[in-house]
Amino acid sequence: MSDFFPDGSIQNVPRAVKSGAYAGRGIAVFTSGGDSQGMNAAVRAVVRFGIYLGAKVYFIKEGYQGMVDGGENIVEATWSSVSGNLHKGGTIIGSARCKDFRVREGRLKAARNLINRGITNLVVIGGDGSLTGANLFRHEWSSLVDELAEKGVVTAEAKSKYSNLYIVGMVGSIDNDFCGTDMTIGTDSALHRIIESIDAIAATAYSHQRTFIMEVMGRHCGFLALAASLASEADYVFIPEWLPEADWPSRMCKKLSSEREAGQRINIIIVSEGAVDRDGNTITSEMVKDVVVKNLHQDARITVLGHVQRGGGPSAFDRVLACRMGAEAVLALMEAEAETEPCVVSLDGNQVIRLPLMECVKRTQAVSKAMSEQNWDVAVQLRGRSFARNLETYKMLTRLKPPKLSPEMTQQMSGYTLAVMCVGAPACGMNAAVRSFTRNCIYRGDIVLGVEDGIEGLIKDNVKELQWSSVTGWVGQGGASLGTKRTLPDGNYEKIAETINKHKINGLLVIGGFEAYNAVLQLAQQKKTYKEFCIPMLVIPSTISNNVPGTEFSLGADTALNEITEICDRIRQSAQGTKRRVFIVETMGGYCGYLATMAGLAGGADQAYIFEETFGAKDLLHDIDHMISKMNHGVQHGLVLRNEKANVNYNSDFMSRFFSEEGKNYFSARMNVLGHMQQGGSPSPFDRNMGTKMAAKAAEWLITKICECAQVDGSLNASSPDTAVLLGIIKRNYCFSPVEDLQNDTDFVHRLPKQQWWLKLRSLLRILAKHDSAYVEEGLNVQTLEETGWSLAM
Repeated sequence: MSDFFPDGSIQNVPRAVKSGAYAGRGIAVFTSGGDSQGMNAAVRAVVRFGIYLGAKVYFIKEGYQGMVDGGENIVEATWSSVSGNLHKGGTIIGSARCKDFRVREGRLKAARNLINRGITNLVVIGGDGSLTGANLFRHEWSSLVDELAEKGVVTAEAKSKYSNLYIVGMVGSIDNDFCGTDMTIGTDSALHRIIESIDAIAATAYSHQRTFIMEVMGRHCGFLALAASLASEADYVFIPEWLPEADWPSRMCKKLSSEREAGQRINIIIVSEGAVDRDGNTITSEMVKDVVVKNLHQDARITVLGHVQRGGGPSAFDRVLACRMGAEAVLALMEAEAETEPCVVSLDGNQVIRLPLMECVKRTQAVSKAMSEQNWDVAVQLRGRSFARNLETYKMLTRLKPPKLSPEMTQQMSGYTLAVMCVGAPACGMNAAVRSFTRNCIYRGDIVLGVEDGIEGLIKDNVKELQWSSVTGWVGQGGASLGTKRTLPDGNYEKIAETINKHKINGLLVIGGFEAYNAVLQLAQQKKTYKEFCIPMLVIPSTISNNVPGTEFSLGADTALNEITEICDRIRQSAQGTKRRVFIVETMGGYCGYLATMAGLAGGADQAYIFEETFGAKDLLHDIDHMISKMNHGVQHGLVLRNEKANVNYNSDFMSRFFSEEGKNYFSARMNVLGHMQQGGSPSPFDRNMGTKMAAKAAEWLITKICECAQVDGSLNASSPDTAVLLGIIKRNYCFSPVEDLQNDTDFVHRLPKQQWWLKLRSLLRILAKHDSAYVEEGLNVQTLEETGWSLAM
């Protein structure tokens, strides 16, 4: 989905913020413009974090219209008023277009309504139009207050007390069309809806050998269409930023026809609603269908997804993103001073940052200007490196076959032999990575060998060549089609060396979790003994546990997190007719508490017990008392997550019985062990696209290293530590970390990294569940977009 920019990291010292630190302040939150999934999670975070800081928090219903109308549209929010809304799509406080706010008289009414309630801090959740309106309101605030005072509507004391208005924005939009943030709230959920629809349609299309034209939203931005095309192996895509050739009908028909001749039974074409041709004329789904039917005589159907993309519950990613942004938005308001420039809370890589609001708005408007002037290349660059890379990756991967090369071009190609295998437990996204790696290498002129069943395949010589068509349809498949086992190389080095020598393997890609990291580490440590191991090796971390050192994200973890979150939603729903029940849910992850913590944040859990934070009977009793207190104030259901190896003695069965006994006069308890459901299902859009991009990076790195290590006699001497690496994502960077260097960062006994970024979110989880905890600030204050790497797109 998003790229991580390779510029220097921004330094700031995080500080702890305690409960009640900003008592007496007044905050209001409202949603404006088009709705998007995750807005409710953002509203919930603002309300609860504001109350935690001691502020009085208000809802402004129906957006700017509610602010102008006042009355019952501006109501005080309580802790329980946002309970049970985390899983809901849309926005529970409403959103409306407002003509009244566009004129000064309307803004004057809005100012009066806010002052009457002591509100001078606004959290705006919407698009660039909503944020621009808020900024105008702020600039006019002093003159509006003066006018109200002159008319006697507000007192002189109120004029002095409420002389400044502070605003912070969060971008809620499914289009992901705002410059300055890698992802907007709602985009990931919309991609889920699109991919779910395409996966469902592919089944019926296969039965009848049909071509389906899918129309998706994105009138001014093609991100949804482009990302969905990558995640679904679509055959053709039309987006506003990338214009098709003038003869696109014949090119498209030639491609579709060739694919059918190669044995493909279906074709998927994705059309963004804002797609245009080189003359600026709209390309509609009907036009595309007519071309297919007229020229190919195929059975073609159109599916317009429409507002289905805005519907449904938010994905786990959007829930967590909204929680993090909501907390930081409130903190930014509390820290603001009269001269502080308004900011928008954004996501840069894996960091929540604060950016100047109007600089981001102006950059976003520059994209629209470039498109209106038909400067399409500039528009793509302005979208950012992630968008441009998505486009280039799509162009390469959707070729039917590698290009035919002239003898001169063939000599320039590498012509190496590279092997790919999966090691450890299966995880969603592995197949997408294999597909991307295979096609990237074949496109360069290399031979790709698939090693079946991981290290055992190297031991038993279960190796086969992968062709371009061998990996067709793999991107949406769960598990590992090559097969995977947990076997490690130790004790079988001779046989592995024989297989590498037999097939003349020049580079090795290993996709997997902790076992994959350990396997490459063992091979790297034997390079002095076995010359066959002196080849470049790279690990792509892929495990639902997300417990591999050298990376903040692993393939498969996002899919597993969505599975857990969805199951927890269903578990809670099952108790709607049952009063006062607590569910104890056990998640996978080994000793790593990532899944339990993040699912707890996404699912609104009351507590999440993990190995990294020790706990005992006193802690359990405290949490039971806390649960009883919440239920005495109207809460009916509780959710407690427990990592499978959180504590050897306090297992899930014991905890369920303990909660039942100690809380028997207040609630009942039920236990659920999710098991291997967390590993199943289709890969999420995040995992599909992450696997695709990381494999492309891996192919590029392996070829580069092979060239660097090539000897005069044609052999390879990749013996230095930097020739056996793990490709990880840290903050905003792709990092190639030597596996031997990562040993110092690894707890091999518990199969954990010694430093884990997500532990800082534990305090937010507790605060949003009404526990008393100090919050550690994570938002970086960034003065310009250039500091984030967006300047690289200009």
